[in-house]
Amino acid sequence: MSVRAKETTREALRPYRNAAEAAEAARRRKDDPAYRVEADRRRGRGAVANPTGRYEPAQRESFDDGWEIEEEMPSLPTEIIVEKPRTIISKNDSPDLNFEKSINPYRGCEHGCSYCFARPTHAFQGLSSGLDFETKIFAKPSAPELLEKELRAANYQPTTIALGSNTDPYQPVEKRLRITRGILEVLNRANHPVGIVTKSALVTRDIDILSQMAERQLAKVAISITTLDPKLARKMEPRAASPAKRLETVRKLSEAGIPVTVLVAPIIPAINDHEIEAILKASHQAGATSAGYVLLRLPYDLKDLMRDWLAEHYPDKLNHVFSILREARGGKDYDAEWSVRQKGVGPHAWMIGRRFETMAARLGLNKRSLKMRTDLFSPPAKETGQLSLF
Repeated sequence: MSVRAKETTREALRPYRNAAEAAEAARRRKDDPAYRVEADRRRGRGAVANPTGRYEPAQRESFDDGWEIEEEMPSLPTEIIVEKPRTIISKNDSPDLNFEKSINPYRGCEHGCSYCFARPTHAFQGLSSGLDFETKIFAKPSAPELLEKELRAANYQPTTIALGSNTDPYQPVEKRLRITRGILEVLNRANHPVGIVTKSALVTRDIDILSQMAERQLAKVAISITTLDPKLARKMEPRAASPAKRLETVRKLSEAGIPVTVLVAPIIPAINDHEIEAILKASHQAGATSAGYVLLRLPYDLKDLMRDWLAEHYPDKLNHVFSILREARGGKDYDAEWSVRQKGVGPHAWMIGRRFETMAARLGLNKRSLKMRTDLFSPPAKETGQLSLF
């Protein structure tokens, strides 16, 4: 295969006139060897293509130039890129999110979740939200040191720091790099509250730290469980923990005294929405004490990535899924308005919300809200010894 470049035009980037036109475009891409990446090469990956980032001046795509290649193309490897940020704590001012500060030890995520709302952020690196997002991972090894420095600032005010608000802090590379664990060690020493969102069983590695923090009301963990069907999970979340492993993770955390929330997220109409009650029941039995949900979000080019994923795995449901989503988004594929983007509007979104709330109430979930402590915070001590003189 060779590569050619095409100039990006407004016509190429215009929105589709209707769901039928978008579905037809997804089906054409499904059979277009110039757009798709060979199935053997992307085995174990979530996206089916690697479209050019939306900020790039030219689109690049592979095409068959007629030359036969005898050897097989290698599978797509995971590349770890070291990032050296100047600061590590991000600020959030979105009123529909329950945290003000967050840390993301990684950009991109090897879990490869087809629906991940963070995929479009890879465009800021000049990369694709498709396969690049799950094969080119930016890691921040200096995060613990930067965190200590920022916690020592004279004007720092402690509030719960969210880990995993964008990409998973316990994705596979964390097992080797241990950046998230380093961050937790700093927060533990400083008596600083933390909330974690993950779909990885690797979080149980850090039960020794999290259980200590939980005793002081400084830690809580949210586990994302999208489905109980292992076959669907392999299609949607190819390198994330299996549903059974996630329920086991809920149980282990709960038994260690760590408050656990289960997130039924995202809910994809006609794909996993029928599992809401079953997921909540299984999670409650495993020890979860609270739960939340999010309707599928499709910012920027994630719309087309999800269309391509549906065309690959559920072509007969493609039109139906987007028909419901458009109804829940006021006639659009996505609405970024605060308070609307998470839950949607309209009859179908209302029904999902009532089903979730009814089952959560029946199980006794969300009866009490956990208040994290900030009064115990103690800034990290400054370095001692001769080096501190410079």
